[in-house]
Amino acid sequence: MPVKGIKRVQLNMGSVIGNITGPVTEKVITEVMIVGSGYAAQITPIHTSTLVNSMYRELKPEPRGMTGRVGYTANYAARVNAAGGTLKGKPRPDGSGNYWDPDAEPDFLRKGFERDGIADIKATIKRGYKL
Repeated sequence: MPVKGIKRVQLNMGSVIGNITGPVTEKVITEVMIVGSGYAAQITPIHTSTLVNSMYRELKPEPRGMTGRVGYTANYAARVNAAGGTLKGKPRPDGSGNYWDPDAEPDFLRKGFERDGIADIKATIKRGYKL
């Protein structure tokens, strides 16, 4: 007994794979960036709000997929993110509060994605690729 509909299944499979590798992946990566950057913003130092307000997201097509990138445009962002936090809790010289207060942490961008937001990021990916 011959099997019918193989050609149609192959065409539909190509359509589904094309959808997953294009708009679905774009949506999932964007949602992951939003979730992770939200967690990072919660622990970003907010002395003058310049740093947290300079956050950006970028989605870039690559030859073999897409790359999402989250960062800060403030020129001192990399130095603050890489700071050791040794002054955490100590008063600022200008009397405008304490360093790293109230909830800020060093390495805030990585921690927002890899520590604090990891469960929500995994759930976002699982939900986004559900067929």
